[in-house]
Parts: sequence; C-alpha cells; structure tokens
Amino acid sequence: MALDKVLYTAKTHTTGGRDGASQTDDGRLAVKLSSPGTPGSGTNPEQLFAAGWSACFLSAIRLLAGTEKLRMPPDAAIDAEVDLGTIDGAYSLAARLKVSLPGIDRETAQALVDGAHQACPYSRATRGNVDVTITLV
Repeated sequence: MALDKVLYTAKTHTTGGRDGASQTDDGRLAVKLSSPGTPGSGTNPEQLFAAGWSACFLSAIRLLAGTEKLRMPPDAAIDAEVDLGTIDGAYSLAARLKVSLPGIDRETAQALVDGAHQACPYSRATRGNVDVTITLV
C-alpha cells in the first residue's frame, strides 16, 4: 500500500548486521549493534524497535488527549517489550506495551490507548503480523 504523502524519511547507514553499527544521515544517532544475549556493548534491533514504537505510541496518545482537551500526566509512560523468537522455524516478533497514564480515569485512559493503537503507524504496521498485547497499568 503506497503512502499518499511522505511526511518524513529516516535514513540510516548500517554495516555489520546485528554485530555492526548504524548511523543516521544527519549524525544525530550513531549506535553500536550487538546480537541479543551476547556480551557486546551495543544495542540490538529489537531494543531500537521497542524504543521507537513506545515513543510513537505515547505521542499518539498525547495527540488524541489534545483533541479531547485532556491534560496528559507528566509521568505518562510506556514500558515496551519486544520478543525475538521463532514460529515454525522462522524468526518472528511478539510485543507487549504496558501503558501508564496516572491520574486519568481508567475508562478514558483505555479509550486513549485503543485510539492510539489505531492511529500509531507502528501499530498499524505490525497489525496482523506481530502478536501484540497492550495493557493499561
């Protein structure tokens, strides 16, 4: 499915795969990479995916709260977990997002979480492809 309009393009240069390095074209991000569970000093793609998705998801919640004229708690947070595993011998991902919106009543908070899951591009990209559990904590 093609985009109607491109709003931003992230560009990286990666060498060495999971045991290499990646840097953005603007120099704002430069990371060493290490395979999960190895003694390397770098991060891994699953950690980067968890960070990106949780940041995007929380921004989607903030956007929805703003349209509803709700004050977002300053300590709103998401703990994201991304599993790398196998299904029928092929590598695959599973994910859990634990959303904390202290001070917002549970019904309103759940509506924000549900709306963010529909609006967040990461959620849309993973829908039907990744086993996802989103919990309001």
